[in-house]
Amino acid sequence: MTRRVTLLNGPNLNLLGKRQPEIYGHETLSDIETALTRQGAELGLEVVAFQSNHEGVLVDQIQAAREGSAAIIINPGAYSHTSVAILDALNAFEGLVIEVHISNIHKREAFRHHSFVSARADAVIAGCGAQGYQLALQRIAALLG
Repeated sequence: MTRRVTLLNGPNLNLLGKRQPEIYGHETLSDIETALTRQGAELGLEVVAFQSNHEGVLVDQIQAAREGSAAIIINPGAYSHTSVAILDALNAFEGLVIEVHISNIHKREAFRHHSFVSARADAVIAGCGAQGYQLALQRIAALLG
């Protein structure tokens, strides 16, 4: 079985460390990807990271993950609350899916309280900052054995 994990980050997450650090922290997306790649190697997992501000490109990456990834860690950003297309793509993925949100979306504006992605996710991690990604990878390693 493959030990590849696809890490997908949606719109505006390329601005981590610069955009609203009081909400999202000071770590950059590059910092997160580097830490996850290192942690993955320690857990015997290959982490492949991708970020896009475009919904269709994220759908393409989810579809591509069907051919070689055991799991997806996804922070869909604002698409959490709007994208049936991402949900449909995830529903066609047979591996594990863990949804990550850096902030606690349930303590924010009401429109952020619902996530379409959560309907497919095997787990949801919110409000743990950048550490949420590491928790997701640890959970995937445990589930994959």
